[in-house]
Amino acid sequence: QVQLVESGGGLVQPGGSLRLSCAASRRIFGIVVMGWYRQAPGKQRELVASITSSGTTTYTDSVKGRFTISRDNAKNTIYLQMNSLKPEDTAVYFCNAQLGSGNSWGQGTQVTVSA
Repeated sequence: QVQLVESGGGLVQPGGSLRLSCAASRRIFGIVVMGWYRQAPGKQRELVASITSSGTTTYTDSVKGRFTISRDNAKNTIYLQMNSLKPEDTAVYFCNAQLGSGNSWGQGTQVTVSA
């Protein structure tokens, strides 16, 4: 198991930027896939972006070109750089690690995009 702690959420105006961080309680070098999910009120949790241990990234269509996921194995942390934010990006963002024993989730961080 691994404990994940997200940070960096907040209130931002449309067009603004935020960087989310997810700190892991142990080395993430061997974790094959880590990612960011989000859940808006009344909606299902959806995958936003993922990154493999080799650095391969995937993004949901609605954030392509605006969000960038990265991982720093030395700091046991993954990041989500979010630019050109839109009101529809408002959600609780969760960090996820796919382990052989199952998934680990953080507690989530709120992102609100509003004027």
